[in-house]
Amino acid sequence: MTPAPPGGPEDAAEPGPRERPPSSHPDAGHARLRRWQAATEWPLTVISLLFLVAYAIPIARPDASPDVQAVCSFVLAVTWLLFVVDYVVRARLAPRPWRYVRRHPLELAVVVLPVLRPLLLVSVVVRLNRVNAVRLRGRVVRFAAAGTALLVVVGALTVTQAERGAPGASIVNLGDGFWWAMVTITTVGYGDLAPVTPAGRVVAVCLMLGGIALLGVVTATLSSWLVERVTDTSSPDDRPGAVGGGATGEAPVGMVSQAQVALLVAEVQELRAQLVADRQRAQGESGSAR
Repeated sequence: MTPAPPGGPEDAAEPGPRERPPSSHPDAGHARLRRWQAATEWPLTVISLLFLVAYAIPIARPDASPDVQAVCSFVLAVTWLLFVVDYVVRARLAPRPWRYVRRHPLELAVVVLPVLRPLLLVSVVVRLNRVNAVRLRGRVVRFAAAGTALLVVVGALTVTQAERGAPGASIVNLGDGFWWAMVTITTVGYGDLAPVTPAGRVVAVCLMLGGIALLGVVTATLSSWLVERVTDTSSPDDRPGAVGGGATGEAPVGMVSQAQVALLVAEVQELRAQLVADRQRAQGESGSAR
């Protein structure tokens, strides 16, 4: 018979705190969620594009055949179900599912209420921007331009769907929707076209905020670029032994490079040494004359 452990059967049955399964640790949950997000990022991006195309066709071609309308409706339903599955899996993999639900209210609303499926277009913009951010890191202007183009497309489609057929609506086709979206996101605001429905006005507010954000991004990027250029022109690493720093050896007008300062210091030291030598020579000549 095998002897019992020293601590008794009770101690042997109770695992210590170090014996907790690794999968119950919050870091393990975060790791699983990150792996799922990395594995589904590109497939969901393709699904988002399919959703965008299926959503746009009936709006751009309201006179499309019933078969085309049925195919678009089927694609919208399937993509919505796939987003539901993705949301449920993410919530299950998160270390704190209810916290994940609270932090993603828009996705929850789309999952619970299928009538809000057009709001998935917002996730299309966010998802595509997140995917492109890896390639466009360091190129903020192109990143902002891609996001702005997507916002214009989404805004034009959504406002056209909301305004078409509404009493007193001035946006009656997709061309009007694109014109209005461009005017709104650039904060021009001609006023020739304006939404009259609550949904259209919500889209207008989103595009206005997007236009202000775009202007801020472009301004900040331009300022950062100018500061970087000024820093580069005054950096000693940019001068290959030439005066003024740079390939041509010329400093920009109104700026003094470190190379020019170093050259000026060397000339001052040379003049000082020459003055000291002249003074010593003069003292020697006066001593010999005595």
